[in-house]
Amino acid sequence: MVVSVSPSTVRVPWEIPGGSLLLLDFLDTRFPWIGRHEWTRRIHRNLVLREDRTPFTLVAALKAGTKVLYYREVDAEPILPFKEKIIFQNDHLIAACKPHFLPVVPAGPHVNETLLNRLKTKFSNPDLVPIHRIDRETAGVVLFSVDPTTRGAFQRLFMEKKVTKVYEAVTHWPGSSTSLPDRIINRIERGEPWFRNTIVPGKPNAETRLKLLGIKNNRAFFRLFPLTGKKHQLRIHLASLGCPLENDRYYPDLLPKQPDDWKHPLMLLSREVRFMDPIAQKERIFTSLRWKDPLVV
Repeated sequence: MVVSVSPSTVRVPWEIPGGSLLLLDFLDTRFPWIGRHEWTRRIHRNLVLREDRTPFTLVAALKAGTKVLYYREVDAEPILPFKEKIIFQNDHLIAACKPHFLPVVPAGPHVNETLLNRLKTKFSNPDLVPIHRIDRETAGVVLFSVDPTTRGAFQRLFMEKKVTKVYEAVTHWPGSSTSLPDRIINRIERGEPWFRNTIVPGKPNAETRLKLLGIKNNRAFFRLFPLTGKKHQLRIHLASLGCPLENDRYYPDLLPKQPDDWKHPLMLLSREVRFMDPIAQKERIFTSLRWKDPLVV
């Protein structure tokens, strides 16, 4: 059994009936695929902790907004041969270029083979925290906070939408007669199964600007500017145009689960992140160097 080196975190909702609920009920509801018996076993092994790193008891009651730390376990963890690159680092910030297939934080069968854990080890800093995230299948720029005392200043940039994010994508091209908008605005909510999202009627909560950069045979190259950050937003928006991402196993159709095909990654790249550094008071532009010629990869 492989146990994660660092704990993951989940927060109790700020509004709960009665003001509190039992720890086991919360975990079982939040992670139903793990199972009540498994959570009981982890609690007994002191693998579920309070924010001060003291272990919870099985009958612990949680208040609204409580943070719960838990160590993840898997029977065996796949080793990923792809390496990250450090773009920038100082006393407050690290910018890394993540390879395809490497998760930013623990998820699924990945507990230690994550970008977060690699950087914690590389820089001997257990306080590292990702300021934003990209999908495991997506490559490109990810930012990490180094110093807890300045973390809020960088997090507020994302909350206040003061960060410009640029993605690039290679997609299927349905034909030369296709007419594309320069902006997609709609509503995205959780779909079925739980790890997929879907477009639904209602007040818009997702917006993407896009620019077609090139077409070669039945493949297209896009530059994307997400103005919101809904889960799988870019994948869903491109699929809705009839231009699904190359090698996307989730959209428009969910394909059968199978091992990662390292020769055929999801063709989505976090190309650039740009913002005004609130500490240094200067503009930061971090750019991935991957995909020099994306239509021939």
